[in-house]
Amino acid sequence: MQFEFATAKRVIFGEGKAATLPELTRTFGARPLVVTGASPERPAKLVSALSAETFAVQGEPTVDLVREGVRRLREAACDVVVSIGGGSAIDAGKAIAAIATNGGEPLEFLEVVGKGRAIAAAPLPFIAAPTTAGTGSEVTRNAVLGSTQHGVKASLRSPLMLPRVALVDPELTYALPPAVTAYTGLDALTQLIEPYVSARANPLVDSICIGGIERVAGALRRAYHDGADEEARREMALASLFGGLALANAGLGVVHGLAAPLGGQWKAPHGALCAALLPHGMAGNVAALRARAPSHPALQRYAAIARVLTGRNDASAEDGIDWVRALSTELNVPALRAWGIAEADLPGVVEKAAHANSMQANSLPLASDEILAIAAAAW
Repeated sequence: MQFEFATAKRVIFGEGKAATLPELTRTFGARPLVVTGASPERPAKLVSALSAETFAVQGEPTVDLVREGVRRLREAACDVVVSIGGGSAIDAGKAIAAIATNGGEPLEFLEVVGKGRAIAAAPLPFIAAPTTAGTGSEVTRNAVLGSTQHGVKASLRSPLMLPRVALVDPELTYALPPAVTAYTGLDALTQLIEPYVSARANPLVDSICIGGIERVAGALRRAYHDGADEEARREMALASLFGGLALANAGLGVVHGLAAPLGGQWKAPHGALCAALLPHGMAGNVAALRARAPSHPALQRYAAIARVLTGRNDASAEDGIDWVRALSTELNVPALRAWGIAEADLPGVVEKAAHANSMQANSLPLASDEILAIAAAAW
């Protein structure tokens, strides 16, 4: 058995820890660029305490946005990058820090649609402070960017891009509205389930995934219905962190494989796409495993997931799928069509999804018609 595990150099977790961010930042540089999300007013007090150049990310990051962020960073002579926001702000900051020291255009470094140029020089020091509980980007080694030219999302990826500090303060998530809580929370669940059944699963990631799935099972409904439930917010912040640790070290699967081209072509939140796809991706994988590889260990893993989600020792893989489907209904997750995606668009999406990096770690290779069936079920 061989595996590798890599994460942020330092992880800080706990209520109130965001107050230490200015002091932490000063240990890395004198002039920070602070990257915020689409609602910079939520962490405004914290941003103000940093006395920094700010750069707001309106929506999910693109190649063009990162190019502009690098320009702003250089004009202001910033020497450290701090992201305070959701996955979009964190990925944008991560990419800006990397491009700033490596030169060239962001597209040169993108997988799949770019040249895949290696990140050779260490990025500027980067600190991530998430304000959502979903992506786990604060502990991953990649930044997902949209390319409008190609109508797809792809990653810059390097171990050098792991943040110097991941500062996870659940208090920063208290103001999340119910819809964002649902989308990001189900994204976190996806990023715990897909690595656990991944072709690259390993024992260290397994324990992280099971612990995270258990937390989502107990906390996501509560956080959705009562955003002031501090224990639920804490559990979801942990689950999100665990999901980031898991995906960075064991990969993902068909749900994220489809979410990449969907998010690249339509203005839909990444978490909402994953939430819509998750029960159908699970069902498609289980059906393929039963049909073509009935002794595959991933089938036993889907049953283990079901036991954790339902709390029943006799739960089957299908029971787990039903549990996720019921949760998605309760959390008012819209189908893919709600984001302007037409049924006729799905074959083109599937063609792009087949080449997505996330598909490489799926439990077993899926045929195009199987991927299309998953997308159609989520439509």
